[in-house]
Amino acid sequence: MATPLTPNPAYKCMTKLFSHILLIVLFLTIVESQSIIESLPGYSGSLPFKLETGYIGVGDLDDVQLFYYFIESERSPKDDPLVLWLTGGPGCSAFSGLVFEIGFVILMSWMHTLRPPSIIKPGDDCPLSFDFDNSSRDSPTFKLNPFSWTKVANIIFVDAPVGTGFSYARSWEGYSITDTISAAQTYSFLRKWLLAHPAFHKNQLYVAGDSYSGILVPIIVQKISDGNEAGVKPAMNLQGYVLGNPTTTPHDDYNYRIPFAYMKALISQKQYESIKTNCKGEYINVDPNNTLCVNDLHTVTDCTQKIYSGQILEPTCSLTSPKPVGSKLDASLLGEDAIHLLSLTQVPELWCRSYNYIFSYIWANNETVQRALHIREGTIREWIRCNASLSYTDDVFSTLEYHRNLIKKGYRILIYSGDHDMVIPHISTYAWIESLNLTIATDWGPWFVDGQIAGYTMESYYKKSRLTYATVKGAGHTAPEYKPKECFAMVNRWFAYYPL
Repeated sequence: MATPLTPNPAYKCMTKLFSHILLIVLFLTIVESQSIIESLPGYSGSLPFKLETGYIGVGDLDDVQLFYYFIESERSPKDDPLVLWLTGGPGCSAFSGLVFEIGFVILMSWMHTLRPPSIIKPGDDCPLSFDFDNSSRDSPTFKLNPFSWTKVANIIFVDAPVGTGFSYARSWEGYSITDTISAAQTYSFLRKWLLAHPAFHKNQLYVAGDSYSGILVPIIVQKISDGNEAGVKPAMNLQGYVLGNPTTTPHDDYNYRIPFAYMKALISQKQYESIKTNCKGEYINVDPNNTLCVNDLHTVTDCTQKIYSGQILEPTCSLTSPKPVGSKLDASLLGEDAIHLLSLTQVPELWCRSYNYIFSYIWANNETVQRALHIREGTIREWIRCNASLSYTDDVFSTLEYHRNLIKKGYRILIYSGDHDMVIPHISTYAWIESLNLTIATDWGPWFVDGQIAGYTMESYYKKSRLTYATVKGAGHTAPEYKPKECFAMVNRWFAYYPL
């Protein structure tokens, strides 16, 4: 019988040394891509917080380079949660979440030479302000957002999937992505980011996002959970996840648009009863030979096609963009059609939310801005706020089972819905949460901000897991964009383990 070979101690030592060298090389490669940004074009003076930008390579041979913005908590970086934020789409830049939803600044400007007062939408519902006296049409300016989530959390805003924002691939093959590939790459991104930022290893970790991120976030959370159980380093202090107006099962989400339209008086009771009977509750995969159902659906379309589905109380804009960019959820939602206003000599009097997005194009495509952000020259042709031209294939058609599984693992979950969103109606989200058959801890009731009802909430649990669901009264598809004060109060209380 052959005698088993005893490992050579010198060989073991060399192998261990080689592994350490590889980790060091990986760490140095990541570190080289980080830049601390102390000032930004459009903001006067030094930034009053720590902003970092960089790239992290993922995929085969780091072919895919994901760009990120990282803002340390303004309160206590070492104690506050670490949040990975994914903007929806897929294909909407992290910059959109940064300046229009939960980030540290508010993009301000309008066409100084045009500045019709009638386009201003007054009140606190809109997180953007227009500085007519201090801005010009070519120079958008910023002011600090008093309701930024970075006041209570460290947030990584990542341009994912590749082809989003400033992220790019070194080969054409790298741009071919799916839900599962994107989730795997984002998970790899987070692991490498934590390797380069060891100070945040112990912070409570949450993964968050809105809209189409409802597909990707639960998959990423599952990968983190599985990795922790398998002993993958670095271990992540995963606590849970946060989702706003999330896509969960697209077919069901879209199917709920019909009852939502009835609830909001966009169609009559007679029309609703007819379509329920004739379509038998199925409004997406309709038999074309069922003429009664088809005719009813045409009637619904006639009643709703001029409604802005992102927030049904706001005006809708005509699709007149020279570069129309759609969405998997709703072509009008992203509002890219307003970009044509840059070339107009007279601004329409009607205000549209999409006009707010114009200045992100001006700012992010400016060469001085890109140098300030340390964007790699020549890596993208043009920055687009929401890029629907991605080579992207849906291969996950429901994340409900991911939610079921993660509930069993003891995580905290916050789901919120703007209650005037017809893209992902709140009644759809409520329905799938109900289908989880959790135990009710606190039944449906109002929650308040400044003594006023900010929405309605309920809390459910399964053993150690807690799922909080909240509506945000008057908010649209990206709730913090419409109701920043209320959404900040909501997430601040939730991070602190307080009831809403």
